Amino acid sequence: MDDSPAPAPRSRRERPAKPALTRAGIVAAAVRLMEAEGLQRVTMRRLAQELDTGPASLYVYVANTAELHAAILEHHLGRVDLGAAAGAGAADPGTAGDPGRDWRGRLAAVLESYTAVLLEHPALAHSALLARPAGPHYLALVETLLALLEEGGVPAGQAAWGVDTLLQVATATAAEHSARTGAAAEAEHGAMVRALREADPSRYPKVAATAGELVSGRPAERLAWTFRMLINGVAATPR
Repeated sequence: MDDSPAPAPRSRRERPAKPALTRAGIVAAAVRLMEAEGLQRVTMRRLAQELDTGPASLYVYVANTAELHAAILEHHLGRVDLGAAAGAGAADPGTAGDPGRDWRGRLAAVLESYTAVLLEHPALAHSALLARPAGPHYLALVETLLALLEEGGVPAGQAAWGVDTLLQVATATAAEHSARTGAAAEAEHGAMVRALREADPSRYPKVAATAGELVSGRPAERLAWTFRMLINGVAATPR
């Protein structure tokens, strides 16, 4: 007869302890979930499933889905190339060798990097129109833009409003491009180009005369021109 003690009963619910929840851990999991399933799947309920917890536990760290998306945006803002602000930027066309314009090229380079980050994540670009990041990456971006405008002699009031407009245009540009992808978008663009090129000059003389220019330029060229135009406007328009 075996007199050895019987093993202690083990609960079927027994499992390894879960790591403690933190805001940083929640945001990191949300970023992974977005990259795997898309931003539309990043909800408090779905994230709670991913973290093996209840949605109520997440609300201690994140107020709602909108704040969660803003935190994801803040995470990606860390990839914006702020180093472009410190390097020697390319002078605007026709102003080569004019050091007084150098800050404009560097400012445009930072905005182009910000736009590129959003373009890599189409859903995030659209969400960024409403999301309001407030973390260190966002503050570093705004600080950099303000410093470049100050370097160019732009008054503080104009610079403050200008930064808002510059980021808004960059965000809207990325969101527009993110919404216009695929065969349907290409077909719509083609139809627009044909309409412009085939406009009746007797009814639309300006359109007919300018049709080639209206559809000219690569997207990157048009974006760079847009930023130069806006930067010039910020510098020249008093409040």
